[in-house]
Amino acid sequence: MQVEIASVPPAAKSQYSWDLAGRLVLPAVIVATLMFELALAERKYALFGGGFGQSQTLDAPLEILAFFGALLACHALLFYLIYRLIRRLHGRRAQSPLFQFNFACFAGLGAIGLIVAKYQALAYFSDAMSFQIVRNLGGGSLADALLYSLSEAGLVLIATAGFVVCYVTALMLVRRRWRDAPPLPDRVRLSGRQLLLALAGAPLLLFAANQAEDARPALARFTAVSAFAMPLHFLTDFDRDGWSFYSFPLDRQPFDGSRHPYALDVPNNGIDEDGYGGDLGFAAAPIEIAPAAIPGRKRHVILIVLESTRADAIGMRVSGRPVTPVLEALAAQGSAAEEAYSHVGFTTQSLQSLFTGRLAPADDRQSLVRDFLANGYRVGIFSGQSEDFGGIAATTGMRRGEIFVDANTLREERVFSFAAEGSLHVDGKVLLREFDRRLGRREAWDRPTFLYFNFQSAHFPYAFPGMDRILPGEPIPRARIGADNRDWVARTYWNAVAYNDRLIGALLARLERLGIRDDSLVVVTADHGESLFDDGFLGHGHALNAQQTRIPFILSDPEVPISGPVGLADMRAIILRAAGAQVAGGTMDGGVFQYLGELDRPGTIGRVGRRGAWIRFDLFREAVWTSETQRWVSYNKLTGAQKAEADALIDEWAKQRWMSRLEAAR
Repeated sequence: MQVEIASVPPAAKSQYSWDLAGRLVLPAVIVATLMFELALAERKYALFGGGFGQSQTLDAPLEILAFFGALLACHALLFYLIYRLIRRLHGRRAQSPLFQFNFACFAGLGAIGLIVAKYQALAYFSDAMSFQIVRNLGGGSLADALLYSLSEAGLVLIATAGFVVCYVTALMLVRRRWRDAPPLPDRVRLSGRQLLLALAGAPLLLFAANQAEDARPALARFTAVSAFAMPLHFLTDFDRDGWSFYSFPLDRQPFDGSRHPYALDVPNNGIDEDGYGGDLGFAAAPIEIAPAAIPGRKRHVILIVLESTRADAIGMRVSGRPVTPVLEALAAQGSAAEEAYSHVGFTTQSLQSLFTGRLAPADDRQSLVRDFLANGYRVGIFSGQSEDFGGIAATTGMRRGEIFVDANTLREERVFSFAAEGSLHVDGKVLLREFDRRLGRREAWDRPTFLYFNFQSAHFPYAFPGMDRILPGEPIPRARIGADNRDWVARTYWNAVAYNDRLIGALLARLERLGIRDDSLVVVTADHGESLFDDGFLGHGHALNAQQTRIPFILSDPEVPISGPVGLADMRAIILRAAGAQVAGGTMDGGVFQYLGELDRPGTIGRVGRRGAWIRFDLFREAVWTSETQRWVSYNKLTGAQKAEADALIDEWAKQRWMSRLEAAR
């Protein structure tokens, strides 16, 4: 007996294929994007495998379960909502294959593109980047920070144009195949009750996972979790102090607006407002605001600040050639700090600290400019950057002097056409020309003079047209700067530092020719250092380490007493004493306090002591790192000497915040 098997009509096969595609496109996009982001997160953060100095590893079954439960719930729900939104935007064409195609392209490939862009940015900067740090890049102005970033916008436009071309090409190739496709029913749809359960369940899973110390920082790395955490944070900030059940760090006092992780601890009131280290014990000393007096014969003082210059530039050799022969000779003949550091990795705060001796000065009532003006000095400013950037000139009183030349007054001679305030850059040769015009004659030096020079050559991208080639090799093109070319980047940077060294030599030669070199105190330092991918980053302001914060500090006078590691805020007192004043301060035997971001809302605080002994407290992760342990440990797990050291650092942060407020109120 023969059995005839009925064949499936072609139309039914087509209907089945399109129907299956409609069912699978959403889960396929969810799985693909989640696996892609998981792979990148594991590669960068070693969430499961652990890594050097990594203590917050997902290695316990409960932590892993909490992590995946919350992550999958947030990720799936986010893409379901995007799916429904895109379907609604298609209107009548929602039942055509065009909708599935657009969802796969814009939600799937678009999400992967955003994830790649996010991790590419973290490769150049760090995961410590925050809204405040981005603002600091713009000198306190978010608008300037955005303008500053637009210099790289060409790469984004190229990538966007490439996506559009690929999308249009693919659409033209495949649209013929679905021209006769039957309407696709809406197979992926939650009922109202199911959607409400999902919208309620995801926050509950995320809240539960946040109670696991290692799961919470791991989840914060993921885009979908961040997308849900923002509205949940707003809804659970019951006391409206800016912190909640979903903030990072968590608010452990959700109904008391005076107590949260960034609350200022009130001294001696028996309450631990910030939740760290117990109640603060602190009695503020009187703040001196009178200008320092310089008795007797007054010498000229020339302060030179080098942008983004690391301490290891002194003694550095590239292809056997010294990078800073002039500074090496100056240090050998004079005095140099063995360990000098910036308090923060940004120009604005660094220069304000250098001039005023304060971490966060309110105004220029205490400043080197006022000190020297009060002692009859002429004050002159020759800066390759805009000193109005971030309010530097206003806070330090630079415009009170007789001479003021900066990148704003010389805007038409900037080395790059880009005109954002933070990107203005004038070649140091132009500053020397302006020096010659105003002070290039011996008779111009009939009274004591304080000069400030700021040389910008070592700022990213480390080269510009007209810069001398001192070290062998061509500068790296800006588009080629990346971790895979780290040696080329470093060589370009060291040539920029060598160029600044040559400019300093040219300035010293001018002082010699004018006959005032021996009657001048020359001081050289930097605003901060620079990472060159040697610590995984490029640039400054995102990590408290030697590359980004250790700087040179050289004085032409021999035997200037410099004890302990010094910070930029200590240098005012040291400079004034070297100039003949009797002032206290200038030593940091207890170490140099540092912070990322702004003083009131830092991401990380730290203190560096002798021989690079470092302690850092990450307020987002609530974890402590020391150079002795070389790993991050949860603050809640610290005991004994480690706990005492961490609490001392936190108390120092509170004291610095109080000093800033007291100074503003004086």
